[in-house]
Amino acid sequence: MSLFPSLGNKKDTRTVGRGFQPIFLIIFTLLMIGGIEARLAYLQIVEGPKLRQRAEANRVRLILKQPERGNIFDRNGKLLASTRYPSSVYLWPMAHTKPSWSVVGPRLEKIINIPQAEMEKKLEEAGANSSSLIRIARDLNEAQITAVKEYKNELKDVEINTDTVRYYPHAQDLAHVLGYTRELTAEQLIEKKQEGYRLGDVIGQMGVEKAYEKTLRGEWGGQQVEVDGAGRPIRVLGEKEAKSGNDLHLNIDLDVQRAAEKALGKYQGAIVALDPNNGAILAMVSYPTFDPNIFSKQKLSQKDWESVQGKDHPLVNRALSAFPPASTFKIVTTTAGLESGQFSPNTVLQTFGSLTIGGVTFGEWNHAGFGPLGFPGAMAMSSDTFFYQVGRQVGGPTLIEWSRKYGFGQKTGIEFVNEELKGLVPDEIWKLKVLKTPWTVGDTINMSIGQGALQVTPLQAAIMFSVPANGGYRVKPHLLKDHKQAKSWRESMNMKPVTITVLRDGLRKVVTEGTGKSLNVPSIAPASGKSGTAEAGAGRPNHTWFGAYAPSNKPEIVVVAFGENSGDHGGTVCGPMVLQVLEAYFQHKYPGKYEKPQSEESAAKTENSGNVTGD
Repeated sequence: MSLFPSLGNKKDTRTVGRGFQPIFLIIFTLLMIGGIEARLAYLQIVEGPKLRQRAEANRVRLILKQPERGNIFDRNGKLLASTRYPSSVYLWPMAHTKPSWSVVGPRLEKIINIPQAEMEKKLEEAGANSSSLIRIARDLNEAQITAVKEYKNELKDVEINTDTVRYYPHAQDLAHVLGYTRELTAEQLIEKKQEGYRLGDVIGQMGVEKAYEKTLRGEWGGQQVEVDGAGRPIRVLGEKEAKSGNDLHLNIDLDVQRAAEKALGKYQGAIVALDPNNGAILAMVSYPTFDPNIFSKQKLSQKDWESVQGKDHPLVNRALSAFPPASTFKIVTTTAGLESGQFSPNTVLQTFGSLTIGGVTFGEWNHAGFGPLGFPGAMAMSSDTFFYQVGRQVGGPTLIEWSRKYGFGQKTGIEFVNEELKGLVPDEIWKLKVLKTPWTVGDTINMSIGQGALQVTPLQAAIMFSVPANGGYRVKPHLLKDHKQAKSWRESMNMKPVTITVLRDGLRKVVTEGTGKSLNVPSIAPASGKSGTAEAGAGRPNHTWFGAYAPSNKPEIVVVAFGENSGDHGGTVCGPMVLQVLEAYFQHKYPGKYEKPQSEESAAKTENSGNVTGD
């Protein structure tokens, strides 16, 4: 008998470690280890650079220094645009996420009068991980600066720095030439971020400021500063000086510009002055105008907005907007007639009170006619019926061809690419597409005196006057002063010398005998010119024009004045404007050579003594 009978027969009831449990535990452990390693690898390899950057951003701050924008000068070195240095409030982007923001936000709101929500929106746009200071308010007054300093203990995340802000010392006088700068919009920031622009950065929005943004802008500078856990600076890690933008020297003559602005006065319209030999723009004025300095404010007031958003559209540059050129276009009609070979320089045509062509009666502006006239006499009297006959004879296609040779219907090439209109030279294709009717002889008749659908800008008109002035070259207008020879800014129109002679003879007679007698005065060099009065539609006052160049024998300057819905006639409204600009030019350039301008009263008497006041 066994001493331990039950040992050999006892049933083994242990279950742990049997079956698939060990395998399951091994696989589970391996999966856990693999998951941890994969996560570590992801954090180190994939997310590593981003996490390092975030850690670096918590340790390193970038204190940016905005570059000074380049100055802008006129042709004689007079300052047109510069920089002022206002005080601004800056915050770190993560400021509104800190517990202290509950104190900082309300206090700062009271001091700078900007809603807390608006400040938070700017900080959120920058992103909490941004290492750059964000400007919250600009142009702090002394009281606001003092208040920030008084509450320094509460406003630990607030910094006051000096900014560089655009300043225009002549305000409205050059608004449409210089344009203005303004903080980037959200859409512009997305578009310009790759070019190094930042939130709160300014950019040229119009005029020279926009056209030469890259030249004027400069390069940002700043300091990389290491900070401790509380955000206090420990040491400067690196520094880069801000690089100022390049200065610009324009062809604008400030004296001529201001004279043009004064001459235009409160007439809605434009005045352009340029050198007919090379296209250098000496003055370009548009009214209504605006003060570009308002756009340097942090926030525009209601009054500011109304000053630029009025029903008369002050921001529109009327020197680059298109209107019917009226009788100034007779320069083109004369050219087409003589260059076509269908008329000789000695052609004489009978003029009438009206002409009936194609069943339509077209009237003479004086309703009587002027008897027989040649080209110079017809130009002097601005005879409509004379030019109706020339237009009908040469035909629409020839008139259209010469319109385009003069540069109508296309941009001039001035730097303001997005602001300039092409105008319109209508032809049969255009008329069929837009009006659904074919070209008729009536369209040609209307075009011959600058009416109908024809549209020309004051700048294009100035280029047209430059052609007879410079002997047959079409110039490219430009604002930036350079040292290129005149030939690089113009191209020959290959006109017969006799055509230029006839044009110059006729334009001179306009001033000595015709509709431009207001310029036949000793206060300027002998001048040549042409008036124009354009119908603006039923119930609306006429548009008026006058263009002139001087001296007649060796022109130095072309001036074109345009009055939008001014009423009256080109010779009476715009002629005196052109005279004022020419007086400013010649009195300043040649002191003592010409008589001083007459007083307004005596000038009015001269203007009304035997002056032809028609078209």
